[in-house]
Amino acid sequence: MDLYAIIIIIVAVLLILSLSVRVVSEYERGVIFRLGRLIGAKGPGLFFIIPLVDRMVKVDLRVVTMDVPSQEVITKDNVTVRVNAVIYFRVVDPEASVVKVLDHIRATSQISQTTLRNVLGQSELDELLANREKLNQTLQAIIDEHTDPWGIKVSTVEIKEVELPESMRRSMAAQAEAERERRAKIIHAEGEFQASEKLAEAAVIIAREPVTLQLRYLQTLTEIASEKNSTLIFPIPIDLISMFMKKEDK
Repeated sequence: MDLYAIIIIIVAVLLILSLSVRVVSEYERGVIFRLGRLIGAKGPGLFFIIPLVDRMVKVDLRVVTMDVPSQEVITKDNVTVRVNAVIYFRVVDPEASVVKVLDHIRATSQISQTTLRNVLGQSELDELLANREKLNQTLQAIIDEHTDPWGIKVSTVEIKEVELPESMRRSMAAQAEAERERRAKIIHAEGEFQASEKLAEAAVIIAREPVTLQLRYLQTLTEIASEKNSTLIFPIPIDLISMFMKKEDK
């Protein structure tokens, strides 16, 4: 056997090995088809396939983070908003993800957009803004139900942003301002009511003990004198003078 023949044989063997040897990573699975018939999923590790007879499709099993593009949604109370979301999913059945759907990532994206419009279109704006966690769970359950036959598990769906029209934002800001004013007036009214109750109690005590009014008068004079702002003239109550006059008469 001459040298050229040996080289040809070596090249042929190397070519066959390159076509036969497959390496599948830990996070992948290799779905094998033999003459078009599904054989099964293999991996991870090193294995051999029959060249020109077997065909392998690699499937990534890692979690995929996919942005759902902004969707224009008309809520149940006829408010037009734009909503986007993010979805987390992964392949749990490599064979189904290859055999039962052409492109499982694109299919999941399309069903997510449709479900987002349908679910939010059945909700009112207040529910969309206040009960976002409940809507996330509803979206996750519906999308996962649709993708389950494809071997896809949807773990989480999160509504990222709700974009309101400018007129609606102004209306909501005015409503919030009115609500803050209402609460402030209620708090002020409650304070006035409590103060009036205390004044009524003080009036009862003063009526029962007139000397307390005179003590309060003297305390007020002391507080004003401590400020040293200007000279003030206060009338002295007759009752206060009469107390000293009675003592002199005795």
